Amino acid sequence: MVKEGLLALEPEVQEIFQCIDNNRNFLLSGGAGSGKTFSLVHVIRQVIIEHPTAKVACMTYTNAAVKEIEERVNHQNLSVSTIHDFLWDNIKHFQKELKSAIITLANDVEAKISIDEERAIPTDYFDNLEKGIQYKEYLKLKEGIISHDELLIISHFLFENHPKLSSIVKDKFQFIFIDEYQDTSKLVVAIFLDHFKKSQKINLIGFFGDAMQSIYDDGIGNLDEYKGNTAGMVCEIKKTQNRRSPLKIIELANRLRTDGIVQEPSTDEGAPNMLAGQVKEGNILFIHSRNGDVAAAKQYLTLNHNWIFSNAKETKELNLTHNLIADKVGFRTLMDIYDGDPVVGLKNDILNKIKNSNKKSLPKIVINENDSFDTIVDEFQLRNRQRQLKKEVLLQDDKNAKLYNQLKNKPFSEVRKIYLSKDALVDDKKQNEEGDSKKGSKRDSLIKHLFKIQNNIVLYKTGRYNEFLRVTDYRYKINQVADKRTLKNNIESLVNVGNKTIEEVINNAHEKGICLIDDKLERFIVKNEYLYNRVKEVQFDEFQKLYDYLEGKTPFSTQHKTKGTEFNNVLVVLDNGGWNNYNFENLFLNKGTESVLKRTQKIFYVCCTRAKENLAVFYHNPSKQVIASATEWFGAKNVVTI
Repeated sequence: MVKEGLLALEPEVQEIFQCIDNNRNFLLSGGAGSGKTFSLVHVIRQVIIEHPTAKVACMTYTNAAVKEIEERVNHQNLSVSTIHDFLWDNIKHFQKELKSAIITLANDVEAKISIDEERAIPTDYFDNLEKGIQYKEYLKLKEGIISHDELLIISHFLFENHPKLSSIVKDKFQFIFIDEYQDTSKLVVAIFLDHFKKSQKINLIGFFGDAMQSIYDDGIGNLDEYKGNTAGMVCEIKKTQNRRSPLKIIELANRLRTDGIVQEPSTDEGAPNMLAGQVKEGNILFIHSRNGDVAAAKQYLTLNHNWIFSNAKETKELNLTHNLIADKVGFRTLMDIYDGDPVVGLKNDILNKIKNSNKKSLPKIVINENDSFDTIVDEFQLRNRQRQLKKEVLLQDDKNAKLYNQLKNKPFSEVRKIYLSKDALVDDKKQNEEGDSKKGSKRDSLIKHLFKIQNNIVLYKTGRYNEFLRVTDYRYKINQVADKRTLKNNIESLVNVGNKTIEEVINNAHEKGICLIDDKLERFIVKNEYLYNRVKEVQFDEFQKLYDYLEGKTPFSTQHKTKGTEFNNVLVVLDNGGWNNYNFENLFLNKGTESVLKRTQKIFYVCCTRAKENLAVFYHNPSKQVIASATEWFGAKNVVTI
């Protein structure tokens, strides 16, 4: 019998409270558009009503989601945070145990934490730290600073080895809810479902999410090993309604799911996919051609279905990788610097050769790291698949030869520290203007500084003058009308950037008080001279194009970064860009390596379910078998050749 207080709640929430009444951990599984966050909010509100003295913790993946939940439920007994912040808040005061844990893990060859590879770490290693162990955006273990990945490892170790810690957290929070559980690390789930059992205290854990949307390799994906009806297991409740998608997209999504959840259109008149009491029909298309011309597909959609690709809020083109988008948006030079440097690639080949030699079956390679980079390169004589010397091939290109000559005479010990990653360039803080930053942005200090400059330019251009003045150093100098005129001239010299390079804009913004060069950027330039020398010569307007892309102001997005968003019109480009982790042909043929197939199924499912009105999928040169599968999934009249 349902309690009177639950009569107004949806059936799935009523089932959740049956679990709560029986002290059972639970999992609410729901497909895309099912309103899982809506259910989470109602569960929190009802828990607060029924347990007015209980403390509730809610964790989610992004700060944007934290903000959304806080706005929907504002109560003194509710604590909303990212998972990383929750863990740090609950372990940071135990400095003695923290230091011991890091030292123990650093001395364990199987652990993924390393302080000094040459020696064992003594137990008093951190005794003289002025501020103790700290958690920040970057990693400096020798100084006691841990970052995001290390926090998960260390937290798991502490909860595994100190049951009292679980008791403390259970006393603090009687209810712990985790949103988007599928993206949560296995280590975090083990804390709540394995290590919490070591404490006799009672609390309840609730998970909300969708296994089919687990598109990040570092997430647990599903809770299959924890599901069950016995004590200590997690009771699963399935939410089958879909409040977002039109009927045709729901039907397509159901064909793609592999976990048994079959969604039905919502019967809620207020649902976005309802109109005049009827679920919207929607449109789905499978477009293919022999020449791989995405522009032709976009032209077809523009002319025949009235899509407007210049409207970034309504229409999105989804590609698998940033590399596939770089040319379309116009940040290819920056992308090649961060993700295709040939000299750093040669250095990485040498390091991999040394690393592989440490395996027992191979003779160990020992080098003198004081030798020049050029000397070490010549010692290794690395060759490509055509048996050509990689160094000779590199030097045949004048541009690459210039890069090589910058490093050839430097000690190898210095060159080996040069690390480039595209994440430092294109890690997405947010997808749109309403979004907020994700904990642990991987952008480097140079890119962050360029974002500050462009943010200031945008504030001025959009007339948000009070905000603009707050973030510029010049605000302290405005005493009369002439000062305002000077500031106007200063900022407009950046608005009309012309062909100025990134270095010129950085210096101009500093000299004119628009964005000062801070300690972080100064340290970055000193420590990353090679990278900075490359980036500083790029025109600033190329960075502005990257800025617009990462801020969601272009019609382009990667398929991963679109998760959690929705648009009226979605074009999915099925091109793996040479990425072997995905195979779209095998997706349609339902064959191939199981891990690759599952990964591809999930990313395709996420992409298709972003569409609120119209979905189009573009496939270059499909086989007859692929077309046959597409016809089965999309319907014969919706398969279009251009």
